[in-house]
Amino acid sequence: MTPFIAEIIGTFLLILLGAGVVANVVLEKTKSNDLGWMVITTAWGFAVFVGVSVAGPISGAHLNPAVSIGLAVAGKFDWSLVLEYVIAQFIGAMLGAFFAWLIYKDHFKATKNGELKKAVFCTSPAIRNYTSNLISEIIGCFVLVFVVLYFTDANLNDVENGVIPIGLGSLGALPVAILVWVIGLSLGGTTGYAINPARDFGPRIIHAILPIKNKVSNDWSYAWIPVLGPIIGAVLAAGLFLILST
Repeated sequence: MTPFIAEIIGTFLLILLGAGVVANVVLEKTKSNDLGWMVITTAWGFAVFVGVSVAGPISGAHLNPAVSIGLAVAGKFDWSLVLEYVIAQFIGAMLGAFFAWLIYKDHFKATKNGELKKAVFCTSPAIRNYTSNLISEIIGCFVLVFVVLYFTDANLNDVENGVIPIGLGSLGALPVAILVWVIGLSLGGTTGYAINPARDFGPRIIHAILPIKNKVSNDWSYAWIPVLGPIIGAVLAAGLFLILST
């Protein structure tokens, strides 16, 4: 499996499970209808664990254009690979959103509220204030990338052999999953914590394409915020990391 395919599969699993839990909670006549934010944030965290566990050994499991850009700015990733990773992440996100819709197709039909249907695919602000919404996405992704940069730098000191990188196999995905979980619980109430341009914009395109009854607007006037905000946050996180590392 190539890094390109790994990023597609990892991002696909992330969005399939992430969009799936939103569908399970907000759509009518599901087994978990109306169970709330804790269920959604927890499943998104576990979805990250799944995606990172699969893609991590092959591609490093960025699964997020902002992460790829942030790592490149920090000198941890080759700029020549960024576009390839971003394309793969968008493909994976769009496929994940499509299959989440396919699984819950009957429940989409049973749900009259178009806004709830759209929520399965993309984020929206609790209070629409573009400045505040942008700041929320910047800070959320700043925390994600800044902490991830310290995950990638983690080492164990060994007296005989020097410094050894920490390697815990699939358990290495667990810290990232916990990080995304706590970002959702602590910072996600304002915009739904997209913190990932592919996670939001790719499924938003799928929502626009699919034949969904009572479909509402895709809110393209807002769609730039979960794209630009995470990228700005990632660049700021990488910049601070470089400053602190010198």
